[in-house]
Amino acid sequence: MIDLRGITKRYQMGEETVIALAGIDLFIGKNEYVALIGPSGSGKSTLMNLIGCLDSATEGQYILNDRDTSSLTEDELAAVRNKEIGFVFQSFHLLPRQSALQNVMQPLMYRRMPDAERRRLAKESLANVGLSDRLGHLPNQLSGGQRQRVAVARALVGHPSILLADEPTGNLDSRTSSEIMALFDALHSNGQTVVVVTHEPDIAAHCQRTIRVFDGCVTEDFKKLSRVT
Repeated sequence: MIDLRGITKRYQMGEETVIALAGIDLFIGKNEYVALIGPSGSGKSTLMNLIGCLDSATEGQYILNDRDTSSLTEDELAAVRNKEIGFVFQSFHLLPRQSALQNVMQPLMYRRMPDAERRRLAKESLANVGLSDRLGHLPNQLSGGQRQRVAVARALVGHPSILLADEPTGNLDSRTSSEIMALFDALHSNGQTVVVVTHEPDIAAHCQRTIRVFDGCVTEDFKKLSRVT
């Protein structure tokens, strides 16, 4: 599903060249539940941006669902982001003057889908995160956990192959964080591929595989042992 081959990312800062990623090889298969961890400046956010097709590599190949993204135009990359990847961010990124339902419908506008169908899918997605009774609420009428649930519903409304979450519990208290991670656990159990970018060990502990990034390299990659029943 996610196949990174020799991925290098360099930035030019004046006369200095900064190497954010240094030749990363990484494969993430369908229905994996993965944590990308590492300190600030390690390269994990750059890696997330590349996986999410928000940025492109200086060198190397990124194969997403058997498609080489390095050869795609900006419009084609935008279409990949819309159809293949659901994004969840720390700061929710909800439109403040639109209801929960309208926020979740938003990604479907780019698919030339009839309004009735968009509305049906958005209601279904909100029901799946336990917010059927909050369809008409604005973001400022919702708790932090409810806002993040709306963000998850929006990320999933188009049935993406990958759910990519960047510090999804960073603005939440510990109890609400546990509720959001329980939601991710359930989504994974139902077949969703989930990649969580975090610096918190307790959040990474929910995932079945942990990939540690440091100085632009993958320094650890380990999976939990499956329980034998």
